[in-house]
Amino acid sequence: MPLVFIFDVLRLALKGLSERKLRSVLTIVGIAIGPLALVMMTSVVEGYSNYIVEQIESLGQNLILIEPRSGYRLTQNDLDFIRATPGVKKAEPVYMATATTKIKNEEKRVSIWATDINIILESMGGLKLKEGRIPSSSEIVKGVIGYNLAFDDNDKRIYRVGDALTFTYYKEKSGGSVEVKRATILISGILDKFGGAFFLSPDIAIFLSTEAGRRILGLKEWSGILVLAKGTEEVRNIVKQLENKLRDRANIISLQGIARTAESITSAINFITFSTSLSAFAVAVAGIAATMVTSVVERTREIGVMKALGFTNDQVLLMILAEGVVMSLIGGIIGISLGIVGAYILASKGLAIHAETASIVMYVSPAITPELIMQAVLITMAVGILGGIFPAYKAAKIPPAVALRYE
Repeated sequence: MPLVFIFDVLRLALKGLSERKLRSVLTIVGIAIGPLALVMMTSVVEGYSNYIVEQIESLGQNLILIEPRSGYRLTQNDLDFIRATPGVKKAEPVYMATATTKIKNEEKRVSIWATDINIILESMGGLKLKEGRIPSSSEIVKGVIGYNLAFDDNDKRIYRVGDALTFTYYKEKSGGSVEVKRATILISGILDKFGGAFFLSPDIAIFLSTEAGRRILGLKEWSGILVLAKGTEEVRNIVKQLENKLRDRANIISLQGIARTAESITSAINFITFSTSLSAFAVAVAGIAATMVTSVVERTREIGVMKALGFTNDQVLLMILAEGVVMSLIGGIIGISLGIVGAYILASKGLAIHAETASIVMYVSPAITPELIMQAVLITMAVGILGGIFPAYKAAKIPPAVALRYE
C-alpha cells in the first residue's frame, strides 16, 4: 500500500474529526477513561505489591518462625530436633513481648525480642550494627536498639551507646490477665536504619539476649523458635519436616512462604484491577461504534463520490476505520498521560498499615513500566479497531449508485 495513500487516509481522518468536533471530543473522552483507569490503578497496585514483597524478602527468605499453639509448650527436645533437621543452619529460642517507651515525651510502641541477636543479623539482608556491639549471652541488662529509637524523624540523636533506656512491657498471667511491668537496660549497640518494613521491623525493636527474656522479662515459656536455613532452597523441605513433626501443636511461619502468598494475592488484585479497567474499554468500543455509524450515515454521499472516482472497498474501509483508530490513539495518549499524573497523586496519599506494635504509612512510587504503557496503547488501538470495523465494513459495501442518490 503506497505511503502517500496512508498519509492521505490519516489526513482525511483528522479532517473528519475536526468537522464533528463536539462528537469527536466526547468520544475521545470516553476512550481516555479506559487507559486512565488501567495505568493509574495498575501502576499504584503494582508499586505497593512490589514494595510489600521486597520488604518481606528482605527480612530473610531463609528465616522460619515456629510459634506454639494454645496449650502447647515448646521444649528443649523440640529445639534439638529442629537443630538436627537437614538444611537447618541455626535455631534459637526467642522470647517476644510488646512494650512502650518514652521518646521525647511521646509514647512509642516497640517490639522486644530476646534471642541470639546474631540470628537476626544473619537472616535480615542489609541489617547492620551502626554503633557499639552485640552483648554476650551473660550480659542480660544490655541490649541493642533499632535506629528509630536512637534517632528521631529528623535523624537527631536521642540515645547513645551506654545510655539507659526504660520501657514498659506487658506480661500475660495465668487466667488471661495482663501484668504491666517496667524494666531498664543499658544500650550496648544501635542498629543502622533498615527501612520501612511493616513486618518484624528492626527499626522499632529492642533486642536482648535469650537469658534476658527469662530474667528481665520474667517469661517462663518460649514465645517461639527462630530457624535459619542454610539456603532459600532448603526452606520448603525444612517446613515440611517441621510440619510433620509438630503437626497441630505449632504454627510454622516461613517468610519465603509469606512472600509467595503475597505475590499470589497481588496477582489476583492486579487481575481484578485489569478486569475492572476493561469495562471502561468496553464502553469505549460502544461509543466509537455509535460515533462511526453516525459518521458513515452523514458521509454516505461523500463515500459514493469516492467510489465513483475509483476508490475500492478496501480503501473506503481503511479510510473509515482510520477515524476510529485515530480517535483511539488520541484518547489513549490523553488517558495514559492523565493516568500517570493520577497514579502519582494517588500514591502520594500513602498506604497506612496498622500492626500490633506500630502504625506505618508507606509512600511508594507507582510502577509505571514500558510494558504497562504498551499494554494500554495496544488495548486502546484494539478498541478503535473493534468499534470502527462494523461501520467501516458497512460503508465499504454501500453501492456507488445508491450512495450518490442519498440525501
